[in-house]
Amino acid sequence: MIEFVKETLLLLPFLFATYLALETLEARAGGALGKALERASSIGPAVGALAGAIPQCGVSAAAASLYAGGVVSVGTLLAVFLSTSDELIPVLLSERVPVVLLAKIVGIKAAAALGVGFVVNGVLAAMRHVRREVSVHELCEHSRCGCREHSGVLVPALIHTAEIFLFIVVISGAIELCLHYFGEDSLQTLRLTSPFLGELAAAALGMVPNCAVSVASAKLYIAGAMSPGALMASSFAGSGVGLLVLFRTNRNLRENLAILAAVYAVSVLLGMATGGLL
Repeated sequence: MIEFVKETLLLLPFLFATYLALETLEARAGGALGKALERASSIGPAVGALAGAIPQCGVSAAAASLYAGGVVSVGTLLAVFLSTSDELIPVLLSERVPVVLLAKIVGIKAAAALGVGFVVNGVLAAMRHVRREVSVHELCEHSRCGCREHSGVLVPALIHTAEIFLFIVVISGAIELCLHYFGEDSLQTLRLTSPFLGELAAAALGMVPNCAVSVASAKLYIAGAMSPGALMASSFAGSGVGLLVLFRTNRNLRENLAILAAVYAVSVLLGMATGGLL
């Protein structure tokens, strides 16, 4: 529970910086800034894959909010989600796992995330998918936060940060209690060492928005209760609270479900494809 509190508090600076940036972007959107954002979007997946590799789920939460605000593309969002490893790397490091193995995991995840991100952006561009404009108004309408009543960018950013932070605390806290009472032993019944079935179950497990899942996956792998493919599938799907924030901030439910399905399907496939590389 202490780890849960610490990890949740670490989200605050990421959330505040994100919403402050969103408010500033909307206030100054257009002109040179608009053109700069358009140019930066072409390398978004690369930036997203590298940022997601940082062992901190705050990056995925920030990416979800930026996507809901129209700042980043679908490909960039998926790159961040797939590259994010949450607490997996620190736990493996604490267990004195060979550095070569850690480098492989991080490298494989970042490379695969980058590739998927560019492919998705390319496909959407070919389909002439129109990228949404930068808009915080949609976030406000969805959350009904009343921040538009305040002038400037600081107070609205603080209101959005508090609203999303409380949402994460409530949902993730409930999940934390469930994991605490059921324990890690129950996860061993998921057949995480079986080919294909192991990747299917591990990817579903990885999508639970709680850092305890990453910790459990690392320990199960070290204990031999999870195959390399299942570990990778769980890690690819483990976007921390990113998906949770996406469903809270983005109004398009169909779009959210499509992203969730894509993360799961790609995680399973990548887990099966990359497990043999560990």
